[in-house]
Amino acid sequence: MTKQNVVLSDTTSTINMAITVAVTNSPFFTTTAQKPPAAPGQGGYITISRNSIMHNLEIGCGTRVNAWVDSMRASSPTHIKSTLPSLAPSKSAPPLSAQSSWISRHPSALDMFEQIIKASKGKQIVMFLDYDGTLSPIVEDPDRAFMSKSMRATVRKVARHFPTAIVSGRCRDKVHSFVKLEELYYAGSHGMDIKGPAKGSKYKKGSQPVFFQAASEFLPMIDQVYKALVEKTKSTPGAKVENNKFCVSVHYRCVDEKKWIELAHQVKSVLKEFPKLRLTQGRKVLEIRPTIKWDKGKALEFLLEALGFANCTDVFPVYIGDDRTDEDAFKILRDRGQGFGILVSKFPTDTSASYSLQEPAEARTLPNSWTSMVFFFFFFQLYFFKCLLI
Repeated sequence: MTKQNVVLSDTTSTINMAITVAVTNSPFFTTTAQKPPAAPGQGGYITISRNSIMHNLEIGCGTRVNAWVDSMRASSPTHIKSTLPSLAPSKSAPPLSAQSSWISRHPSALDMFEQIIKASKGKQIVMFLDYDGTLSPIVEDPDRAFMSKSMRATVRKVARHFPTAIVSGRCRDKVHSFVKLEELYYAGSHGMDIKGPAKGSKYKKGSQPVFFQAASEFLPMIDQVYKALVEKTKSTPGAKVENNKFCVSVHYRCVDEKKWIELAHQVKSVLKEFPKLRLTQGRKVLEIRPTIKWDKGKALEFLLEALGFANCTDVFPVYIGDDRTDEDAFKILRDRGQGFGILVSKFPTDTSASYSLQEPAEARTLPNSWTSMVFFFFFFQLYFFKCLLI
């Protein structure tokens, strides 16, 4: 294993990124066309289609604030509940064809548990977990999104048997302070800030610790935008700006919907001065991050590479998440044809995940093998926990 500087640049930009990481002679850092994809800087800054604004919003002179607000409403759990049927069975209404079709395409991970275990037999399982809405509840105050003791114990059990990573839009240090498990890999800021266990891992070859930051050159810019947004949005009651190190989050969960247009104007007025940053959207949060080719899917690939599983045929990655930003990881797994994604959702939504976790419909019996029991217990915890989410 050697240290290598990976320089990501764009001929139209004055910003270059120099990253020092420990790598092997791996296709992850080559320019040849093979899987997994080459390093994320090739080709410069990411290009985003304005036609997909509902899924990936980008700042620009022609972007309409009304489109932002429409998307903000669409992603609101309140509006989702009023327009989409729950995936849970209802005694008062017959199943809808759209609901049945969605479930047939994304069946419950619990209902398919035996098939999942069969598919993973003899393979190295690697777990990737989102945090907010998956391991912790969605709450009004993002600083109080604590995970339960039982969920922490479950994750600890999973990590004893499988390499386990938390992949979050949160600042890596903050999500680490929530989870409080030293044996995990943490990928914060949508995977732009990755760090492995300080004492190494029994799953990783070599003693070189895993540490990778994909956008260090943007840190001064992110800090500048954070301060500007705090100042600009302080007149909007309920708005909360969070500095997640390599990205900035503007939470509007506690903002009166009548004020959303005002908030969107405030965010746009700041970001128009920063063409190298882009806007994406999560659940009642606007997220500002660098326009580099890096996301949760790239973080998943990097961690598989760091663990020595990039080109293995006997690896079985599992990614569990509930947010739009998790779709990048779901797509990677689907393209690789290895492992699968599980969407934690009570409502039908477009997804590249193979399975879903919804509300439980019946009691289940724990499987006999310990590996199966750990998996089942983990899925059951998420399954039960999701029923409590607002």
